[in-house]
Amino acid sequence: MDLIPRSEYVEQLATFQDKALIKIITGVRRCGKTTLMTLFKNKLRQSGVPVQAIVSVNFEDYDAQELTDPKVLHDYLKSRLIPGKTVYFFLDEIQHVKDFPRVLDSLYIRDGVDLYVTGSNAGLLSSELATLISGRYVEIKMLPLSFREFVKAQAKERSLAETYRLYLEKSAFPYALALESQAAVCTYLEGIYNTIFVKDVMQRRKIADSSLLESVARFLFDSIGSLVSTKKIADTLTSRGRKADVKTVEKYVAALTESFVLY
Repeated sequence: MDLIPRSEYVEQLATFQDKALIKIITGVRRCGKTTLMTLFKNKLRQSGVPVQAIVSVNFEDYDAQELTDPKVLHDYLKSRLIPGKTVYFFLDEIQHVKDFPRVLDSLYIRDGVDLYVTGSNAGLLSSELATLISGRYVEIKMLPLSFREFVKAQAKERSLAETYRLYLEKSAFPYALALESQAAVCTYLEGIYNTIFVKDVMQRRKIADSSLLESVARFLFDSIGSLVSTKKIADTLTSRGRKADVKTVEKYVAALTESFVLY
């Protein structure tokens, strides 16, 4: 599958290229953050940046397991610096690195470093990281494909009405375009949903009651476009025989929004 152009986001990154700011790309899993970095790396190479000045690490790749140790990562990235030159570092899914804020902060203060980071959780910018790099980063909030991007990605020419129907059926997740059958699309989307629930919501927030979390999520999905409150959610679930208190519902809603399941 060819890379889908994400011109709007590439231009946002280009605006901040070589600026003394850490570029942090956030967004739901599989929305195209890794592809965006690939597109921007291609743009750098086309502009004459040598390959050795572009360093990439994807922390979801098992080959990068050793680099999830902050000291090992820091030493490796330092070893890739080139005196008198700017090195572009692309760190994908940085949240897998323990104590990563200090690694970023240490790199940021060095000359010849241009940092690009991705993460699949809004908590990436919380607490220690925000404190350490306050005023020294810019967040690029990435979404799955817009309808305009979806139209441009179509290999076959269709009417806008037909394309919009396809957009609703396949979803806005880029890789879904490569799947032929609706069953395959549904299986793929279910996999994304389950991964987010387990890795980004339950594990990160240490949520044990998956059934209640699912009930809260389904209530919110059914209420898209409506005003809701955590008290209303708790009261409704309790009336259905699923006891829930407001504080627990607030925690679950926060976890879902931090993971970009909901906005």
